[in-house]
Amino acid sequence: MAHALQDRRKYPRLPTEHMIGVARVDASGHLAYGRDLSLGGIRFQMVGAEVELGEHLRIYFNVEDETVSALGRVAWATEVDPFTTDVGLEFLEVDPLAVDMIGKLATS
Repeated sequence: MAHALQDRRKYPRLPTEHMIGVARVDASGHLAYGRDLSLGGIRFQMVGAEVELGEHLRIYFNVEDETVSALGRVAWATEVDPFTTDVGLEFLEVDPLAVDMIGKLATS
């Protein structure tokens, strides 16, 4: 089953274990835990915050030693437990530096 999911993905996933900053476009931010990253988006876990499908979020995360930012749309959100939500964010705008760095990591 997991193999079938990998075959459908447009971009390869890169495992990540970094803290990331997440903010609603018009509000203050939260910390989240990055799970995986691709050219198309990022999966992360948020604790103590709710998100809505389609909501736009600004995130800040590290790729190698650089902090980059992206604007994305919540593509899916799954409750892990009463306090934690697993979130899939589709990138809408990404720092060009991040695109280059993620692309290089994905092909190495």
